[in-house]
This record gives sequence, structure tokens and C-alpha cells, in this order.
Amino acid sequence: MIDHLDGAVIPTGFDVPVEPLRRAAHYSGEQGCIADARSFAALFLDQLRTEWCARIDDRSDGAVQLVVSELVTNADRHSNGPYILELVGTDTSVTVSVYDSSSALPRIFPRNPERIGRHGLEIVHALAEQVSVERVPVGKRVRAVLPLGSETSG
Repeated sequence: MIDHLDGAVIPTGFDVPVEPLRRAAHYSGEQGCIADARSFAALFLDQLRTEWCARIDDRSDGAVQLVVSELVTNADRHSNGPYILELVGTDTSVTVSVYDSSSALPRIFPRNPERIGRHGLEIVHALAEQVSVERVPVGKRVRAVLPLGSETSG
């Protein structure tokens, strides 16, 4: 096995490390950025289907799009500067990370169907296998790992 220090090694049966597909986009917060981020995610998923032969069902596709939308919307509303969307994927999962300039960590509120708004992280937690928030030197990173489901023939 080859040690590969700057990326994940995924076993393939060959003695060659395989890097996950990784793409990032920078957004200024101008009008249309959230829609642009969803389009970026859709293109990423298409590329993951092509390059990784990932079989992504409609539910997983929609979940990735929704998580991107929620995290980018939060960064757009609550940071005082630009933000970065990073997507990392394989044939089994997609990791959505959003970096922004605010050091304030987001809060998840208790479930309350009568509350208007502030359901974004609740939605992200419901869709993702894992959600983490951490401070980084210029603000914070919110990261969600989503499993990819296979399309069923039928």
C-alpha cells in the first residue's frame, strides 16, 4: 500500500491512491450567490457520477442540494465577508463544508414546529450522517457528511 500524506487513501484493489473529487467555490455574498452555490453543487454531483461512477439517487441529490443551500444561506446571512463552499465526494458520500469570516458558532434550536425560521441546522442534522462546527483562523467551518444512495431500478 502506498502512504499518501495529503489526501485520503481509498482502497481500490490497486496499489494506487485514489483521491476524492474535491471542488471549491468562493462567493462574495452578492445577490444570486446562493443559487450559484446550488448550481455548483449540481455540477459537482454530475462530475461525481462521471468520474467516480457514483450512483446517486434523487433523494441523495436533493439532500446535498438542500444542505448546500442551508449552509451557504447561513454564511451569507451571518458572516461579515465572503465565504467558501468546498465539496468533497466519493461514490459513497459527499462532504459539504462552508467557511465564513464569522467566529460566532451557529446554534441548533430545539425542535419547535411553531417557530418561524431558524430551522437550517435542524434540517442539516436530519440529512447528514455527521455535522461539525469548528473555528478556523479566519472564522469558522461548518461541515456536513452525507451518504449517497444508489438509484434503484424499477
